[in-house]
Amino acid sequence: MKVLVDKDACIGCGFCTQVCPQVFKMEDDKAIVYVSIIPHEAEDCCKEAVEDCPVKAIMVE
Repeated sequence: MKVLVDKDACIGCGFCTQVCPQVFKMEDDKAIVYVSIIPHEAEDCCKEAVEDCPVKAIMVE
């Protein structure tokens, strides 16, 4: 599983970093993915972040 954040769409709410800190962190007021491949144990929280992002800025590849 690989995840991307659209920095243009991201509003910097921080929801993804709260739900899945193993994958997301804030950088310059925008969320970024700081791991290249999502660890198996973080897949559920990552999916939650994708589904619940208020502006749908997170995509699964």
